[in-house]
Amino acid sequence: MSTREEKNREIQEELEKEEQRKKRKKLTILCFKIILIIIILVSLFLLYTKYISTNGIIIKEKRIVNKKLPESFHGAKIIHLSDLHYGSTIYLEDIKSIVKKINYRKPDLIIFTGDLIDENYKMKSEESEKLIEELNKLSASIGKYAVLGDLDQENISTILRQSSFTILENSSDLIYNNDHNPILITGLSPSNNQDMEKTFSYYKEESTNKKIYHIVIMHDADNIDKIINHYPVDLALAGNSLNGQICLTKDLCLIKKEGSKKYFKEYYKINQTKLFVSSGIGSPNPYFRFMARPSINFFRLAMK
Repeated sequence: MSTREEKNREIQEELEKEEQRKKRKKLTILCFKIILIIIILVSLFLLYTKYISTNGIIIKEKRIVNKKLPESFHGAKIIHLSDLHYGSTIYLEDIKSIVKKINYRKPDLIIFTGDLIDENYKMKSEESEKLIEELNKLSASIGKYAVLGDLDQENISTILRQSSFTILENSSDLIYNNDHNPILITGLSPSNNQDMEKTFSYYKEESTNKKIYHIVIMHDADNIDKIINHYPVDLALAGNSLNGQICLTKDLCLIKKEGSKKYFKEYYKINQTKLFVSSGIGSPNPYFRFMARPSINFFRLAMK
């Protein structure tokens, strides 16, 4: 027969077991809530980066001042777009909207810095014709210039040329605006196909204006270092990086592409050169963005 002390001990042990069961139950519920909250937050993050952060194109407007500009270019407007990656998150209806946004600003120059079609997208000939039709609606009083990206194949050159773009492949062009004082624009081909001497042959000719205002357009921003060490550049426009595409802060980005590992943010001042890197329009694999919204650059040139 159990003594009173033994019965009390048994009751106490049972109470302790019950208390432990309650604690385990509370802990299980807490863990479940934490896991549920994490799942919800991750889902919201993925939804935001996939469907919100990849849409709603921003127009980034900047004023660029340089005394070297000819008077005829004072007030000139430049649209810079890049990395369309058509077929990723951008399709024909988006192109129509982009064309309207650009034409509304009545640019004098339109510059495209590569990667027109997403590498995983197979475009049919009919869709290609419609894309050309829309791109042809882009209007610029002086002209439309482009360089190819590392993903652009020969068919992309055809699309751009049929869309009234002049492709600068390691070459330059003098641009005039209602008088005889031009500016120089130079286009650099992707990193695997460069000829610097040919590209900047303008500066070899004795009769040329060595103090001419010079715009360089290229796909890979990291090429700027090997250019400015030998040739004067006032304004450089690049693409490729998507400004990091997935960033935790402005300086901490998870995706740094080959050719844009050093210069991936939207703006750098390197000696006398102003370098602007487009965040692009489309969103290639992994097909989402964070803290790097799609955008178009809109520049106004000024002498002072």
